[in-house]
Amino acid sequence: MVHVLLLLGCAVVIYLACEWFVNAVEWLGLQLDVGPMAVGTVLAAVGTALPESVVTLVAVTIGRGDHGADIGVGAAMGGPLVVGTIAYAVVGATLIARRRTARRAREVTARTGRSDAGPGGGAAETADFAGVDTRRLARDQTWFLAIFAVKLGLGLVAFAIKPWLGIVFFAVYGLYFWREMRGDSASASEALEPLKLQSRRAVPSRIAVLAQTLVALGVIFAASQLFVGQLEWAGPALGLAPVVVALLLSPIATELPEIMNALIWVRQGKTQLALANISGAMMIQATIPSGLGLMLTPWRFGAPLLLAGIATIAAVGCLLWLLRTGRLTAGRLTAAAVFYSAFAVALGLAA
Repeated sequence: MVHVLLLLGCAVVIYLACEWFVNAVEWLGLQLDVGPMAVGTVLAAVGTALPESVVTLVAVTIGRGDHGADIGVGAAMGGPLVVGTIAYAVVGATLIARRRTARRAREVTARTGRSDAGPGGGAAETADFAGVDTRRLARDQTWFLAIFAVKLGLGLVAFAIKPWLGIVFFAVYGLYFWREMRGDSASASEALEPLKLQSRRAVPSRIAVLAQTLVALGVIFAASQLFVGQLEWAGPALGLAPVVVALLLSPIATELPEIMNALIWVRQGKTQLALANISGAMMIQATIPSGLGLMLTPWRFGAPLLLAGIATIAAVGCLLWLLRTGRLTAGRLTAAAVFYSAFAVALGLAA
């Protein structure tokens, strides 16, 4: 019972900390003159991807032998799977919920004559992604698929210089970081909610913005690690193998910040930021944890890891097809969760 309460408590703390984090990181992007897309793909993604990168590093460096390697490699493969399915599904489900809320508000307006349509009033299925740079999102998903396919292929072979390829993965993310940061500048007139730490000031101080960002990140990191610890208890209690815990349970905890950020930003009507955060986090997960795994473990995949890789490629490939053909809708984005469910069933059968 204590473990369950801790899990619920951690989830609530992570959500509240994410509210403070997204509020601060938008101001940080404005003060650093970073474009709105880079706020999501770089600033927010780097912060929220910290937990899974640390999980991989700690597992492969101070973990117990093969067990530590299993957890580390599993986190490196499970993270992209969760974000490429659950996080995108949360965006779709939240968009649907916003549309239904707006429809009910319009019905009240029609009956009472009051103007309280609320955020998203008049939005339709085809307008859910209005203002979203789907071409840029498709480009990022294409790069992710290419990198992830190489990462998956390396898990099937063994050769002497394979550990050195971890440096290449770090370099690829460095290139992505440079490209995103030199994008469009932030608009000085962009309307942002007041910084929570200085709610009465129209323009907060940079020290306050940095302090709120770092404190929120610290709380997110600590709560995520506690969440992971409770799930590691749940694995043996349920009779699950370490690799199953690493692929199914731990990624849910370490990806909670991305999922919560997406939920918060979509509720605020900032779908572009939500999708950019997910896309940027996936690029980090395809490179940094993978680079660590390649350098510090044998990086050889068994059936569970191959299943995770196949499910991830299928989910992101489907999303890319929807983007390229202009068929992306909130309902279809929600269906991304089906790929995770199918993986869970296949993993259960394989185990």
